[in-house]
Amino acid sequence: MIVAILLAYLDRIGERRHFVDVLAGVGAALILASAAGVAAYLTIHTYAGTTVQTIFETVTYLVAAVVLTYMTFWMRNHARSFSHDLQARTEAAITKGERRGLFLIAFQAVGREGLETVVFTLAIVFSTSAKGAVTGAAVGLVCALAIAFAVYRLGKRLNVALFFKVVGALLMVFAAGLLVDAVDDMQSLGWIPVLTHPLWNTNRILNEGSTVGDIVHTFFGYVGRPDSLEVAVWVGYVLLAVTAFLGLWHRRRPAVEAGDGHGPA
Repeated sequence: MIVAILLAYLDRIGERRHFVDVLAGVGAALILASAAGVAAYLTIHTYAGTTVQTIFETVTYLVAAVVLTYMTFWMRNHARSFSHDLQARTEAAITKGERRGLFLIAFQAVGREGLETVVFTLAIVFSTSAKGAVTGAAVGLVCALAIAFAVYRLGKRLNVALFFKVVGALLMVFAAGLLVDAVDDMQSLGWIPVLTHPLWNTNRILNEGSTVGDIVHTFFGYVGRPDSLEVAVWVGYVLLAVTAFLGLWHRRRPAVEAGDGHGPA
């Protein structure tokens, strides 16, 4: 999305020649993020089936949930000024004649998001099958490219604030699923041996090990035979996080619009 906004702005001001600088930054960031992800996966893969792997998975789930939560609230705080700020940085780089400025803007944005993606992609890989991870990655890439193309074509007509609002709420649900996986691992490690009694079993209706069940588990934290603690963590996090996200969004809206004079990008 960031890259699409950059390219759309450059196209609008007649600076398509700088596309190559932006794309070079994107390419460098993707190489960095991919290398970090492969290195992390190969490192922990050597401990497959051991307690070390379970501990690493647990830490990954928790870190990924924290990153997603932080990123979601960051989007809430910057939604209404996001496009404006990004365009201002782009214009400053062009005015100074610094091609490396555009490279660094793209590299910083994609690199940061790429490394964050590596964290929760590792969490997904640990919680699903290899086939499910590859399928999900392919579908996600297609969706991401489609959204990027839409952002590029729509330009200023895109309501970035509304987009971030919807995506943010969905990310909260995704983070809740990661927390459920973390709880399951910590219970298996004996760290929190409480509230382990299963509340129900819906595996006959939707088996968690099936393709559909695997997808629902990955994105929404579905567990076919959840225990009391897993349900409490999922419900508690979703209620608190989504309520805070949407509630503070509406509370903050008048102050932001009165203070900067900008409507939705």
